[in-house]
Amino acid sequence: MSITLTRTSQHPRSAEILSDEALAFIEELHHRFAGRRDELVAAREDRRKEASATGTLTFPPETAQVRDGDWQVAPAPAALQDRRVEITGPASPAKMAINALNSGAKVWLADLEDASTPTWENVLDAVANLSDAAHGTLAFTSAEGKEYSVRQDGKTAVVVVRPRGWHLPEEHVLVDGAEAVGALVDFGLHFFHNAAALTASGQGPFYYLPKMEHYLEARLWNEVFTFAQEYVGIPHGTVRATMLIETIPAAFQMEEFLYELRDHASGLNAGRWDYLFSIVKTFRDSTAGDFVLPDRGAVSMTAPFMRAYTELLVKSCHRRGAFAMGGMAAVIPDRKHPDVTAAAFAKVTDDKTREANDGFDGSWVAHPDLVPVCQEVFDSVLGSKPNQVDRLREEVQVSPEQLLDVASADGGVTESGLRMNLYVAVAYTAVWLSGNGAVAIHNLMEDAATAEISRTQIWQQVNQAVAARDTGNVITAELVQSVLAEEVERLRGEVNDPERFARFYEPAAALIGRLVSGRAEDYEDFLTLSAYRLLDQVNSLGQASPGAHTA
Repeated sequence: MSITLTRTSQHPRSAEILSDEALAFIEELHHRFAGRRDELVAAREDRRKEASATGTLTFPPETAQVRDGDWQVAPAPAALQDRRVEITGPASPAKMAINALNSGAKVWLADLEDASTPTWENVLDAVANLSDAAHGTLAFTSAEGKEYSVRQDGKTAVVVVRPRGWHLPEEHVLVDGAEAVGALVDFGLHFFHNAAALTASGQGPFYYLPKMEHYLEARLWNEVFTFAQEYVGIPHGTVRATMLIETIPAAFQMEEFLYELRDHASGLNAGRWDYLFSIVKTFRDSTAGDFVLPDRGAVSMTAPFMRAYTELLVKSCHRRGAFAMGGMAAVIPDRKHPDVTAAAFAKVTDDKTREANDGFDGSWVAHPDLVPVCQEVFDSVLGSKPNQVDRLREEVQVSPEQLLDVASADGGVTESGLRMNLYVAVAYTAVWLSGNGAVAIHNLMEDAATAEISRTQIWQQVNQAVAARDTGNVITAELVQSVLAEEVERLRGEVNDPERFARFYEPAAALIGRLVSGRAEDYEDFLTLSAYRLLDQVNSLGQASPGAHTA
């Protein structure tokens, strides 16, 4: 075999998960598909530079026949007909997996990407938990003796696994001496161990596919699925995938994405934070248009350019018989301040009502307490119907100009927003480095997507010399470093653990300080790529213990 592991795992089931047969499958995936993946990821930058130079994007002329054609995606399997509430969260530790399965949601997005730190132990633990879930054996006993088990009333959430995006590596696996593709490791291990069982039960295998920028990237996933199904001997088309339209280039290729995966496609999802992050990243050096975003909290889904995006998504999905999935409700209940929670839940209700009335078939929540809130809204619109794919929204017409009309968004850039972005970026990155990819900050569940928009907005504000609306100060590199120092000291007091602060927060602050300089040479496409290279470094100081920062 030309596949090797760069470290020995301490996970008690590593030998089972990393069996010779499983590794042989991972190796074969890489031999067949990793080279093409490398080409497609490299091609992103050339397209980005062209878009940034012209200040625009358009619907690809070479795929006009796809958009004009008469075709449908494969009919959805029974397990995915009703997706009105989907809860998201990591698949490790087991307690969180069990809570998600028992939450009452129709679907659990088991996240190996934005809500998970890809330490080698976390990756293996997630696969172990998902395997136990697939085989009906998932259980957990806490150190205090409390037992957790999956409900047996037939109302557990259907599992849809989100592997890492095409861009992320897996440094603990080498194939032909090169780092493995994180997406192929995540998919490969989960699929190899569970495809047969999930097929037999009618519960999968189902996937969410993140961060794609071009329909050729969707075509590659289709080729992976086709090969994988043949490899393990399950029927072609058993796999179903929902794609996240969370990059601005993808918004111009929604029907193309569905077409490329039409035998395996289940639907599309409208994200928020990664989509905004992608707009800034794509047009970061553009002089042809105004792409400066207001404070992240000021950009709602009702902004005209966001409405264009979501309306087009619903129309594109339903025209092709696919599901349109809404965005995240990330509120975390505040037990000490029920009035704050009530106000936040009211906003969630308004947001989900907009989605349901617009034709979405379901939506995401980050906390079990939001499941009934979202369910009630979609129940009121759907009634006894499992979905509303029959709402074709033929009246919707969206132009490239509408999708790119960032300047129409209300709000502005403020120094208080800058401060919040710095706080979130450092606090999240620090806890991510400690092994926890989903972090409660100020009663919101933050993940890698929110950290990305936070740090990218600051880079943009410095780069464009934006004046803060609340103070009139121009946001300069010097101002940012001054505010960063203040927020780091604030976090030092909140953490109140010098050893932990030095180990995780100081490298996080140093990384964020560099990434928000506003200089072109300091811009990095993904925060998690740089943070990933720090993981072994910070964990070599001692045994990593996933920590939670709550504020």
